Amino acid sequence: MKLHNLRPAEGSTHKEKRLGRGEASGKGGTSTKGNKGGQSRAGYKSKMAHEGGQMPIQRRVPKRGFKNPDRVEYRVFNLGQIEQLAEKYGITEVSVENLYVNNLISRTDKVKILANGEIKTKLTFKVNALSEKAKSAIEAAGGSVEIVK
Repeated sequence: MKLHNLRPAEGSTHKEKRLGRGEASGKGGTSTKGNKGGQSRAGYKSKMAHEGGQMPIQRRVPKRGFKNPDRVEYRVFNLGQIEQLAEKYGITEVSVENLYVNNLISRTDKVKILANGEIKTKLTFKVNALSEKAKSAIEAAGGSVEIVK
């Protein structure tokens, strides 16, 4: 067998019908495209979201709400959670890097500390944001706070 001998299997290929080549072909005139109009012509393309005259879904459904493009999403930790994590992982510094290393946040997360719960351990905090109550509770326990951007 050589490259010049290769052929498709018997019956696997069919001759292409030549549309619109006279009435005798059986497919002349309209070339099986129905009657007149844009859809029977070359280059026809329907408009995006066109639903055949029915009111399109983007007009049927009412508009709701607002997405603020400047919103900053924080991964929130409460002081009670931090106390448990410090015991479990032996953490003395709560920083974005430490939390990432212990698989508690993803690489791009920003961390915010809130004051729910109690903290008794002296810890150093290097986080993106924290509440005033949390700051005062940390400093009362002997810890320090640093805001990282």
